[in-house]
Amino acid sequence: MEKLENFKEEDSQEIIVPIPDSEKQEEKKLSLEEVIARFAPGKSLRTALNDILEGESGALIVVDSPNLREILDGGFRINCRLTPQRLAELAKMDGAIVLSDDLKKILFANVLLVPDSSIQSNETGTRHKAAERTAKQIGTLAIAVSERRNKITLFFGDKKYILEDSENLLRRATETLNILEKQRETFDETLRNLNVLEITKLVSAGDVCVVLQRGEVINKMMSTMKKYLTELGNQGVILRMRIKEISKDMENTEDLLLRDYSSKPANAKKILSSMSFEGVIDTEGMSRMIFELSPEAQMIPKGFRLLGRLNLTDREIKAIVSDFGDLSNILASDTHDFESILKSKAVSFKKELDNLKEQILMGKKI
Repeated sequence: MEKLENFKEEDSQEIIVPIPDSEKQEEKKLSLEEVIARFAPGKSLRTALNDILEGESGALIVVDSPNLREILDGGFRINCRLTPQRLAELAKMDGAIVLSDDLKKILFANVLLVPDSSIQSNETGTRHKAAERTAKQIGTLAIAVSERRNKITLFFGDKKYILEDSENLLRRATETLNILEKQRETFDETLRNLNVLEITKLVSAGDVCVVLQRGEVINKMMSTMKKYLTELGNQGVILRMRIKEISKDMENTEDLLLRDYSSKPANAKKILSSMSFEGVIDTEGMSRMIFELSPEAQMIPKGFRLLGRLNLTDREIKAIVSDFGDLSNILASDTHDFESILKSKAVSFKKELDNLKEQILMGKKI
């Protein structure tokens, strides 16, 4: 066999070293997000894949897994540490490359993958068909690098993901972030409006749904943003900080809204989370699904969300809501009405409550 360029003598000696079955690691169950994280810019494997593309070459790479050896034919065994240079060099051959399941070693090169041809594939190219069928049959990760399409495609089980150029990805992530920031401003504005309506006892089911709608639009956009950030790796550090600020208190606010207005907040949250984007923007449909009310129906909050802005413990908030029933009754009560629950804190609580009401009516953010 002709010695490969960029492989040291010690590497060529390692080619004939077998890997004992006892040393094979058991396959780890990873999520697609965890798989994508391994291809962040700067990682050795991503650098190698980019080098292959820049060299106007292609590659078929598969990660070792139980039963993979059953569909391998030909090629030769290698047991060397993975480096971008070595992988790019081996990709010049026609066959597939097999990596260890921790992506740290190159195990085989120039092998033929022979997956079951009856497995459904939506791909057109031979390399991509082999990658997709191998991933589905073995339940592993297969990578197809296409010089013609200039793309890197991951096949993970029955999932497919196309890695984007880091510059394009960063641009799209930044654009999405700008939209998210505007959505958060709108969410805060609708929340301030809801605060006023709660104080003046003018809340309708539709008003609550508008706030929930804005929150869920942000949540659904966040899932896309998380994929961008995962793939960007360390290049997305600043974006992560801004995302953290945008998502601050979002989930807690949604939970408290459902607790305030739904008799079964846990069920309501499941319904809300399972809604499609089209379902979320349908305010009337959301109102009927979550609250079983028309958007025009009047509602009175229990008071959990606004009481949570005051200096109270969870136990004290629960006790007040339980005794008074709803926010309307709480706001209409005098100091002495709270003494049985709050004792010496009743006076300071009433002052805080009146101050909160005044801030809300002035349109301030609380």
